[in-house]
Amino acid sequence: MSEVVNKTTLAKATTGVLASLTTAQKNEALLVMAAALRAEADYIIAANAEDLERGRLNGTPESMLDRLALDAGRIDSIAEGLQQIAVLPDPVGDNLETIERPNGLHIEKVRVPLGVIGIIYEARPNVTVDAAGLCLKTGNAVVLRGGSSALSSNRAIAEVLHRALAGTALPPDALQLIEDPNRSSVDEMLKLNGLLDVIIPRGGSSLIQNVVLNATVPVIETGAGICHTYLDASANPEMARRISVNAKAQRPSVCNSMETLLVHRAYAEEHLAALAEAFREARVELRGCQDTVALIPWAVPATPEDFATEYNDYILNIRIVDTLEEALGHIAEFGTKHSECIVTEDAANAARFLQEIDAAAVYHNASTRFTDGFEFGFGAEIGISTQKLHARGPMGLPALTSSKYMIHGSGQIRG
Repeated sequence: MSEVVNKTTLAKATTGVLASLTTAQKNEALLVMAAALRAEADYIIAANAEDLERGRLNGTPESMLDRLALDAGRIDSIAEGLQQIAVLPDPVGDNLETIERPNGLHIEKVRVPLGVIGIIYEARPNVTVDAAGLCLKTGNAVVLRGGSSALSSNRAIAEVLHRALAGTALPPDALQLIEDPNRSSVDEMLKLNGLLDVIIPRGGSSLIQNVVLNATVPVIETGAGICHTYLDASANPEMARRISVNAKAQRPSVCNSMETLLVHRAYAEEHLAALAEAFREARVELRGCQDTVALIPWAVPATPEDFATEYNDYILNIRIVDTLEEALGHIAEFGTKHSECIVTEDAANAARFLQEIDAAAVYHNASTRFTDGFEFGFGAEIGISTQKLHARGPMGLPALTSSKYMIHGSGQIRG
């Protein structure tokens, strides 16, 4: 039996116990996990150093190493995330609907766990903890398959969490980490119908597309983030500068950072040169259309491929447009239905943008960096769904549940 099948089978065997745990028992387990992470931070940081050294030897960009790196502060924040999950309302058991039928049947629609959730992700070891916490809080078993670049970190985290769970009512086997770094382990997970109830991919577009196109297990698609900010003709210059620089440079390695800035020509002619200097101060390389390069001589000419790229780095595309319609068309062509923003003082243009843009999160006068479970008040998130079925946008606890009809009768039979 392969590692993937063996560990998924062990996880599935715990689902009955998980479904019967009380909220208090699950919360206690989360708090014990948080305490263990803090207590064994040095062990986790030492393992993380192995991953960082491997990454540097392999030429991994600094922005991606930042996603991978752990220190005492980040581990404390990750542990804090578990504590925040513990105080969030438990959706399992919520009564969504009550139906009283004329024949006396009493029907209740209630939230229940999905079952066994597979998470396939890349180089962010914090996902190991976030995913475990969210899944376990909602009574789901979880099978994690992280990227090879974070294998040492993930292994250490999983060991710490397993030891912590051994002293709680929550079975340690409910949390499984696939350690096989070969792509074949991912391919195997995609076909585990009957063992996995759903797969959630988190990472770049190539990983997500591989899962979406090849899985026979149901998939909740989380999207790559080619996010745009459109500066309308009436945009307030100071607001536009703050939002644009934040959206790109505050943390460029994450999926809700901006990759392309669209600028109305009237705004560009007055303000783009000054805005470009703000980006230069933030160490952002600019790639622009022909009109952009004419206004910013040090910008690099952009190619069509650039506009279709999620950089996750200090690189930004700029395109000057003549109308709101042109901006909407660009986003429709290159966007990934993640997060889009308009900066404008024109209420009609803002309303049209918010209505017509097809994305999980659409902003008026605020940075796309807010597309995040914590910022939306959900606590740690399992991902940001860009699909339209089951869940969309930052996925908190309710997104990890399904529903069940419970029917109470008094001997009714159907005639």
